[in-house]
Amino acid sequence: MSVGYQQLIEATIQHLEDLKAQGARFINLSPETLEGFASPLGQPSGGTADVSGRPQAVSPPTQSAPRSSPVAEASASSAPAPLNREAKETAMAGLRARAMVCQKCPQLAASRKNVVFGVGDIHSPLMFVGEAPGADEDERGEPFVGKAGQLLTKIVQTMGFTRDTVYIANILKCRPDTPGQAVGNRKPTAGEMKTCLPYLLAQLDIIQPKVIVALGATAVEGLLGETGGITRLRGHWREFRGVPVMPTYHPAYLLRNEALSEKRKVWEDMLQVLQLLGRPVGEKQRNYFLKA
Repeated sequence: MSVGYQQLIEATIQHLEDLKAQGARFINLSPETLEGFASPLGQPSGGTADVSGRPQAVSPPTQSAPRSSPVAEASASSAPAPLNREAKETAMAGLRARAMVCQKCPQLAASRKNVVFGVGDIHSPLMFVGEAPGADEDERGEPFVGKAGQLLTKIVQTMGFTRDTVYIANILKCRPDTPGQAVGNRKPTAGEMKTCLPYLLAQLDIIQPKVIVALGATAVEGLLGETGGITRLRGHWREFRGVPVMPTYHPAYLLRNEALSEKRKVWEDMLQVLQLLGRPVGEKQRNYFLKA
């Protein structure tokens, strides 16, 4: 059995265990999925198996979606029934406890100061997903608390929310290690994101947001598997496990490029989010970042 296939099996088992802990008793599997499971190892039915350990990106509902892998289909069709507030809080507390002692990436577990699990309202309709913690986040154990996080908080407030009325998390729960570097960050590897993704999937199953905002190219890659560049992807709706996803620039990009036009692009993305959520948008709010 290949290492990739073993990792896929482990990720699937972990995800199913999380669903069971949340009260799920069954998942729906298509005939194609069952056929794929029945195929010999290394010879999946219908083509090469995806061993990414995460659901595949799907096209918007108006477009035909490509056939996904067995694990992708199982994940996409196994969303549990809505949980009441108490059940959500119990499930999230259990998930957090498991994440806090995670050792799946030994080098990250050895170098981290804190696991950066997530923060905010687990009953919120809106969830922001970034790529990985930085030094400030690792120090405090909370996502988006550095300069980029402060800008994200301003964006959230401009939308009419507060930081504690949305939920904020990352694909990776530990800061990517930077051997030999006292400062700076690095992009998480595909393997690191694949290993950590089951925690985010479980968070999504518990929160069940109405909209996800994917912050930056790496978050889009980790969540949707798309690598076409955030400039091309931003502003266009995607879908992940039945939830609309709006890709947009990472706040750190706006710190590097303070052009009003770039701020306006992000704001136009957020206006689409507000529209989908049915939130009222006043004329003044709609026209932000049009003039200096």
